[in-house]
Amino acid sequence: MLEKELENLGLDDKEAQVYLSLLEVGEANIAKISKKSGVKRTTVYNAIETLKEKGLVSSTVKKQSTLYLAEDPRKLEQELNEKMLSLKSILPELLSISNFIDKKPKIKFYEGLGGLKDVYMDTLNYPDQELLAWISEKYIESFDEKFLYDYYVPERVKRKIWVRALAPDDPRIIRFKEEDEKSLRRTRLIPSEKFPFSVEVNLYGKNKIGVIAFEEKIGLIIESEKIYSTLKSIFEINWLWAEDKQINLK
Repeated sequence: MLEKELENLGLDDKEAQVYLSLLEVGEANIAKISKKSGVKRTTVYNAIETLKEKGLVSSTVKKQSTLYLAEDPRKLEQELNEKMLSLKSILPELLSISNFIDKKPKIKFYEGLGGLKDVYMDTLNYPDQELLAWISEKYIESFDEKFLYDYYVPERVKRKIWVRALAPDDPRIIRFKEEDEKSLRRTRLIPSEKFPFSVEVNLYGKNKIGVIAFEEKIGLIIESEKIYSTLKSIFEINWLWAEDKQINLK
């Protein structure tokens, strides 16, 4: 029982056995320690050296023989206190490093049609918020429109997630734009020939970016306040530049 407790305090099993034996017998040579602890002599030598480094064993020479003795067990408490003081002194710096790591972008990667749906589904976790989107017409050719129109959009409306969308002036997007009002959406058109959108990008949740590459069947969810805020600023510039029905390129 005591051996396990000493191991919890940082000693290995052989060190614990040797230290307990020395506490019981007092001063002893290697042979006596080995006999008492049941640890091989060569291993006792190694354990003694590491225990000396930890300040738990000292040695003396009597009649040309080296004897070893255990230091006061309260040394263990002292050592723990010293470690606690050291930890407290560096803890603020450790926490600052941890906070820095937490601020690094978190990226999740998705593949296949099901993966793309997962990217969409994540946006539904933020009801009563606004979603900003750059829409690509590629969804018409390479995605499940039934999922979008029969499930996703009604569920988004149900959760009161409003959308502002920038979309290409592709004739196939007309249906998309005509349903803006009932879909809680405002869409402004961008000339697709000059500014093609190969992927869809959604900004939501105040720190998330969903990227959907329909043709490649690849999706990303990036979680980063800084990337989100930068892309939001770019979106707002685009939004102001784009008019509801046409673009003034002058």
